[in-house]
Formats: sequence, structure tokens, C-alpha cells
Amino acid sequence: TELLSCLEAVVSTQSTGVPGTLSILCDDIDLVGDIVQALATSLNIENLQSTAVYPAFTDNLREVLVKVDDFHTVRQKLSAEMADHSNLIRSLVVRAEDSRLMYDMNGMKQCYLKLFDLNRDLVNGYNIRCNNHTELLSCLRVVNQAITKAGRLRVGKPKTQVVTACREAIKQNDVDKLFKVIESGAG
Repeated sequence: TELLSCLEAVVSTQSTGVPGTLSILCDDIDLVGDIVQALATSLNIENLQSTAVYPAFTDNLREVLVKVDDFHTVRQKLSAEMADHSNLIRSLVVRAEDSRLMYDMNGMKQCYLKLFDLNRDLVNGYNIRCNNHTELLSCLRVVNQAITKAGRLRVGKPKTQVVTACREAIKQNDVDKLFKVIESGAG
């Protein structure tokens, strides 16, 4: 049989009566998570800490986190543009009404044409925001799955600590801490 990769997950059993270290060489983090969970269940291990190195996994996660930042930036920009448009709309509605009251039909027509254009811009911006939001949610699902996968490499309290520490690192926007937690655990 041929090894798929030289990546390594080291699992130390601390809560059992059998001290030791187990190394699992595999490039599939899902498979290693399944193996760790199955070993813990069959050996009745309550707490299991591990060290896992998955460069391809972390590189992919890093790319997704960059996309998340980009989507947040686009969302903020679109929100600011929408606010600017809404202020301009208020102004144009007032000017159109003033033009109507003064029987300035050309001025009223110009205001409503500008309103029509702004409305079209707002609808286009809304569609962009919807697509941006959908893509953002997709990326956030990938990040959540990555945290779950990192947690499955541990059992019991270390698993809970890793998931909590990963979520805290994301809240703090600390990517280096996130990757350190995924690799070494929260302890």
C-alpha cells in the first residue's frame, strides 16, 4: 500500500491507563477525524489532545478567510452607497414636488428621471448585496466546517476548548492564533 501524504497527526492518550503517542499519517483531515473519534470510542478515551499539521487544509482556510474579509468590505461599501442614494432620493422627491407645485413640469420630469436612475442603481446594488451575502454565507459555512474538522481531531474537553478557541480567534480576526489552535490545540 502507498501512503497518500507525509502529513502527520499526533494523538497523545492522557486519560487512559496507557500512556503513549500515536501518529497517523494521512492527508485527509476528515478521515483522521473519523479515526480519532472511532479510537476514542472503542478505547473509552474521555479526553484526547492532538497535534495536527495540514498545510493544504490551512492554506485553503486562509484563502476562504481572505474572501470573507473581501465580502465584508464590499458589504460595507454597498451599505454606504445605499445610504448616499437614499439621501439623494429624499432630496429629489422634495425637488420634484416643489417643481410640481410651481408648475415646472420640465424640472419635475428631470427629477423623476433622476429618481428612476437612482432606483435602478439601488435595485442593482441590492442584487449585488444579495449575491455578496450568499457568497459570504457559503464561505462562513466552510469556516465553520473547518472548525468542526479541527475539533474532531480531539475528544472531550480538548475538543470543546479547540472549537471555543477557534471561534474566539475568528471573532478577534486573529488568523495566526486560529491556525495555531487548529494545529496544536487550545491548551
